[in-house]
Amino acid sequence: MTKIQEFTFLSSDGKTNLHAMEWLPEGKPRAVLQIAHGVAEHIARYDGFARFLNDRGVAVVGHDHPGHGKSVTANGTPVYFGDGNTWTSVVDDVYALHLRIKGEFTDTPLFLMGHSMGSFVARSYLIRYPGTVRAAILMGTGWQPELMLTGGLTIAGLVARRRGADATSDLVTKLAFGAYNKAFAPNRTPVDWLSADTDNVDRYIADPLCGQDATVGLFREMLRGIRFNQKEENLSKMDREMPVLFISGEMDPVGDMMKGVERTCAAFRNAGVKDVTLKSYPGLRHEILNEAAQQQTVYGDIWHWLEKYC
Repeated sequence: MTKIQEFTFLSSDGKTNLHAMEWLPEGKPRAVLQIAHGVAEHIARYDGFARFLNDRGVAVVGHDHPGHGKSVTANGTPVYFGDGNTWTSVVDDVYALHLRIKGEFTDTPLFLMGHSMGSFVARSYLIRYPGTVRAAILMGTGWQPELMLTGGLTIAGLVARRRGADATSDLVTKLAFGAYNKAFAPNRTPVDWLSADTDNVDRYIADPLCGQDATVGLFREMLRGIRFNQKEENLSKMDREMPVLFISGEMDPVGDMMKGVERTCAAFRNAGVKDVTLKSYPGLRHEILNEAAQQQTVYGDIWHWLEKYC
């Protein structure tokens, strides 16, 4: 039986209380999986997956990033990390929660999983905090051309100076996410790219804690984080002995229909990471955990990979 606990902890910015959730199995956990969620969503959306792992003896912990879910401060701006906050501070938040987990679950293998934006956060974490987790799962990730990063950062910087980093921009939103839906035209909704499961898309749209436009500041920081992740000198700082699972839908536009995922896998291998596994799913899009038709298959594949390292 699952036991759910909710708590808050202080962000690395020293002022924001971040909302977190902990799903606990009966008895002492075999392992703990920490999850970093994606942009414009929140950690409670991983409830079904967390309960699945609980049934197999794995505890699950995660938090809402600044500006997301229940971590949005009073009068705060959704999908904004906060004034003065950077990609580095968001990664440091993941480490702060890791230290709390490490203190609570002594002598227990600790794993990290990141989805979408959370996968890029996790990749920065693996560079900056090597050797702190037993293995890592990167889901819904990708690789961005340097020209796109430079152009996006230039536009985001111009808009931020004119309107403020906490503003949203139709142009920036279109640049960040607009192209994703084109592959699935004619479109039923603006977020068809998330899932081939229309019920999942509709639940996302109906969730008041999901789907807000990303601010210019968040878009800028994410691009900076992606550029940091893709530098060879940074990739070489990762723990080469740490197993990594890349997992993606073959129709996920964030991964450029697998081309960006494969490019990232190659970069990890070139950096000397010895145990890199790639798993893909035909027909699935971005949110592979929420695709009803293959959900149990995806859950099971992740569990069987994790189990090897418990």
